[in-house]
Amino acid sequence: MTSLPDRATPRTIVLNRVVDLVEIVADIRTRPRTIIGIAGYPGAGKTTLARALTVALGTRAVHVPMDGFHLADIELSRLGILTRKGAPETFDAAGYAALLGRIRTDTAHTIYAPAFDRTIEQPLAGSIPVLPEHEIVVTEGNYLLLDEAEWRDVRERIDEVWFVVGDEAERVDRLIRRHVEFGKTLDQAREWVARVDEANAELIAAAVERADRVIDATRWNAGSSRDAPSSRDAPSSWDAS
Repeated sequence: MTSLPDRATPRTIVLNRVVDLVEIVADIRTRPRTIIGIAGYPGAGKTTLARALTVALGTRAVHVPMDGFHLADIELSRLGILTRKGAPETFDAAGYAALLGRIRTDTAHTIYAPAFDRTIEQPLAGSIPVLPEHEIVVTEGNYLLLDEAEWRDVRERIDEVWFVVGDEAERVDRLIRRHVEFGKTLDQAREWVARVDEANAELIAAAVERADRVIDATRWNAGSSRDAPSSRDAPSSWDAS
């Protein structure tokens, strides 16, 4: 369905071990707190990789997902865009950028970030504490590289953004399974993926060239070479996109 654009793309790293990414983080750290972003298509495994990287980095790192900035359903209904939930305009991108800016500069206080609970399909305010001792923040989401004003503000607050790719058929299957798990029928899930998720994927594909690195997680996603705990270490209802 989606593929990397034909134009020049960033260097691709074939992921075998999460520890290899830990070494990259060490090389790029230039400030008291570093923010690493992981972008990718819906269902690409961004959250799973972000959680595994956070665990591998240890207690000095924390995971802050973009999906905590989903607008609540009541607001999406007011705006008339509930049926497009997950599209760029259904997030508070300015709020996300503001939080990242505060996280980047304020290392003296605990800063609370929102999470997203899939069991209720709603953001949860104040769920993730970013502590003064957290030197590395791993954030992830679909639109970190989107070339639109409010999303460019997000990108400017992240030290490096990596674009994760994997097996395309598995990505789509993963999306369908996720929608079924959280309440849609199989037909509803397939329709949503085709109408909403893949339309969003096309927007994301146009921004890949703005990534610092492309992470090919095909082999790592297969499970045989995973070397760090993943999304199973976080509450199962939290987003795993």
